Amino acid sequence: MSLAAMNTPVAPARLAGLRPLLSELLDLKRVRTPDHPEGLSAHGFRRAWAALAAGVDPGRVALRETALALAAVRLGGMDLEVLQRAGMSSEEATSLLRRGVESASGSVEPHLRERLIAAVAEPLSTERTAPPAFVERLVRQPRAGATSPHGPRILMEPLESHADHCYAVAISAVLVAPLMEAELAMPFLAGMSHHLYNAELPDAGFAGEVLLGEQLVPLMNRLTERVLGSLEAGPAARVRAAHGLLSHSGTPEARAFHAADALDRVLEMDYHARVAGFTLGQALEDLELVHEGPHQAFEQSVVKAAGVWP
Repeated sequence: MSLAAMNTPVAPARLAGLRPLLSELLDLKRVRTPDHPEGLSAHGFRRAWAALAAGVDPGRVALRETALALAAVRLGGMDLEVLQRAGMSSEEATSLLRRGVESASGSVEPHLRERLIAAVAEPLSTERTAPPAFVERLVRQPRAGATSPHGPRILMEPLESHADHCYAVAISAVLVAPLMEAELAMPFLAGMSHHLYNAELPDAGFAGEVLLGEQLVPLMNRLTERVLGSLEAGPAARVRAAHGLLSHSGTPEARAFHAADALDRVLEMDYHARVAGFTLGQALEDLELVHEGPHQAFEQSVVKAAGVWP
């Protein structure tokens, strides 16, 4: 075995237990509401950056955002504001969000799970603060799709945005962190900020990066610093510190970030593969599209009589 292979960190086998939940969280990119037509991940990205730019501790933001994302896995767009608008009291709405976190988080490391259940009830003072201008550019900047220097680009609709990707990586890094024995804040912040340069640079994917060659890193650094110039000194310094994780995998925090980044990229392709292979049988049998209720027998007879399904 080579020295490099001996020094390569090994991912924990317990990641397999988190994989179904991570897939559900990444699907929040595609859950849209009238309030949030770009999707719940883009909404979370805006909300998180408003807090980070205002100087809220990244650890608090990490717990709060991950808790809200877990609640959304079960409740979709039924967030605190929507539920209160529908007539629920603050206490009732918060209790429902907490139950959503509890329902979704069975595979999460127990101590982290307790912290997330508590965090969903902890409002931040920045809920209605506008995020920095670069956030909207990342919401509107699509990812390049699957690219290779040796073949054509593969575009799979709907295209995810850089905001979608960064938010998914940040949330996934929080859930993965205990498996790596890592602290939460820096992997979360690295996830939220690792594509800041794409606020200025359209994404050409790996194929474009190869062509840029040795110009790539200076270009990324220059544009990242340009974006960081729009932040106050404290938040900008925190982001620079978190970016120290991007270039190595030698610490638990760096491994948590890189694991989350790799999983989001691969599970995004897994989503498209699952959609392409989806069958009517899965909808009717596995997902019980004609679900249990007082009209189920009649509805099943309708489907059969129409020759849709035996």
